Amino acid sequence: MTIDFTNRLNTLQTHLKSQNIEVAMITTPANVFYYTGFQSDPHERFMALIIDNRKDEMMLFVPALDKDMAADASIVKNIVAISDEQDPYHILKENLNGQITRFGLEMKVVTMYQHNQLSKAFPEATYFDIQPFINGQRLKKSRNEIVHLQKAVDIIEKVMAEGIKKVKVGMTELELAAELEYLMKAFGAEGPSFSTIVLAGEKSALPHGVPGERTIQHGDFLLIDMGVKISERYCSDTTRTFVIGEASEKQKEIYDIVLQSNQAGIKAVQSGVPLKTFDIAARKVIQDKGYGAYFNNRVGHGLGIELHEEPSIHENNEALAENGMLFTIEPGIYIPELGGVRIEDEVYINETGEIEILTKFPKELQILS
Repeated sequence: MTIDFTNRLNTLQTHLKSQNIEVAMITTPANVFYYTGFQSDPHERFMALIIDNRKDEMMLFVPALDKDMAADASIVKNIVAISDEQDPYHILKENLNGQITRFGLEMKVVTMYQHNQLSKAFPEATYFDIQPFINGQRLKKSRNEIVHLQKAVDIIEKVMAEGIKKVKVGMTELELAAELEYLMKAFGAEGPSFSTIVLAGEKSALPHGVPGERTIQHGDFLLIDMGVKISERYCSDTTRTFVIGEASEKQKEIYDIVLQSNQAGIKAVQSGVPLKTFDIAARKVIQDKGYGAYFNNRVGHGLGIELHEEPSIHENNEALAENGMLFTIEPGIYIPELGGVRIEDEVYINETGEIEILTKFPKELQILS
């Protein structure tokens, strides 16, 4: 399904005009893609979508080596290529000739260097934060976006199903991570949406641990947290936890509590209630069982064309859940020296307020031999 980039861009421009923003500059690669269809990581080079409401025109500034790709992918066809020896802020000033007094920026991502360069180029400008509106647009996922997100979920679940067949006692976390990332591309993904997390035994108690030379052993928890990015640029993010060989009663207890917490968090999801409700519902299960001290992170986050987007599902977020929001529910218990369990699903509040769970991979405890 195609994405209506034009409508997204028109919605933003209408908002900017209503706020009397004369010129807006968007530099976050994910936001540039969201509005234009052009995806690139410029690294240290300058890339920006410029909306000039004084002239009712738009420009896409890209590194010269990306010019052809931008011309092919972007709905904004006025493309300004900047070669490595040129000063991008001088080029920007040349193209935005005339005085600018109200300049819109993504305040959270503008560096001090960028601010200083802009201040030199446009000394009369006062800067306004346009990021909250952009975040609000991206917060609500269309059905077209969900189709792409579901594709990313389906691929990672194929990877999980095939990947756990390759688990062997004695293989390292890194070896399994490599097998999983090979499968991602074999099943049609562009690659991982983040560095694949494979943690065995006591290392599974590290929520964002890094795979290493730790070997997988009989009796270990095995935590696998991974996702893919597909060609349409949408991400998935799924976690499942397994036990190798045989589970102890303690492992079964911890796993069952996390599963109940995951189910309680999902059951609490509905439109119109504070987002904190979902975290509180999931957290209460773990706290009531005496493991509250071992669950010290939020229960979920939004995702889309980036791995972490709005909304943030934590116990103090008073913002209301709305139709169109998609986010993870991923409670966990992490006990030092013993290990940890996390179960993560992706949940969507659809156009009519119904709850759709994109993830389908089984959640009952699986023992891998």
